[in-house]
Amino acid sequence: MALSSMTGFARTEGMAGPYAWAWELKSVNAKGLELRLRLPSGWDAIEAAVRGRAAEELARGTVYANLSATREGVPPVVRINEPVLAAVLTTIGDIAKRVEAAPPSLDGILALKGIIDISEADESEEDRRAAEAAVLAGFAEAVAGLSDMRRREGDALASVLAGRLDEITELSRRAEATPGRRPEAIKARLADQVAALLATSDRFDADRLHQEAILIATKADVREELDRLASHVTQARRLIANGGPVGRRLDFLSQELNREVNTLCSKSNDVELTNIGLELKSVVEQFREQVQNLE
Repeated sequence: MALSSMTGFARTEGMAGPYAWAWELKSVNAKGLELRLRLPSGWDAIEAAVRGRAAEELARGTVYANLSATREGVPPVVRINEPVLAAVLTTIGDIAKRVEAAPPSLDGILALKGIIDISEADESEEDRRAAEAAVLAGFAEAVAGLSDMRRREGDALASVLAGRLDEITELSRRAEATPGRRPEAIKARLADQVAALLATSDRFDADRLHQEAILIATKADVREELDRLASHVTQARRLIANGGPVGRRLDFLSQELNREVNTLCSKSNDVELTNIGLELKSVVEQFREQVQNLE
């Protein structure tokens, strides 16, 4: 199973009887799955099916889904409000008996508010059900297209993440090979410092100083951090290879990688190892930023 990004776009459109419809879907990063649905008035009946289909196809991301639907080619229906027209004509007749004026024109009468009502023809139940079915099928096509785009972006992200893991592995190898990080090298430096202290005063306990130096040297060893870094990298590679919605687990691993690198830097008392640790921090942060885009 491939990795999927959480960002993507898809559009579908079509005709169903007198209805022209179009779906536009856009998804962005989010902690969970959230469908922000916008439907035209009168289309609420399809909402449950749309949400169910989205949940089947997607695991994470905020998805903006917008449906536009219009009836086309439907002749308008003109209705005369007979009671209002009769009342208007009666009033005109009464006024004409009292006032000398030109008789009102037909278009003037029809222009009065409430005389004419123009509306669309009533839709049939069959046309409506056929339109809803077509719109739902269009949404399924759109969400499949969105998933396809997210998978293509996921493939690109997988390559980027693999490259970052290669960098972490190489930097860990360099840290492993750094002469100054070995316990014996640390002990030697501390021994020199102890000797320098003893040379300045005879009030220091040489045995106690050597014991403290050995303890400090042991704590300064980063063998454990390098081993854990290698373990986390192996786990991350396995998750990427298996694919699927692994973004949260990779995000957790990136936090663990960052924790180990921070510990390595804090324990380092060698300039070369410290510089490698800072490089590792930068690469781990880049890895984590890319992981944020994964489903």
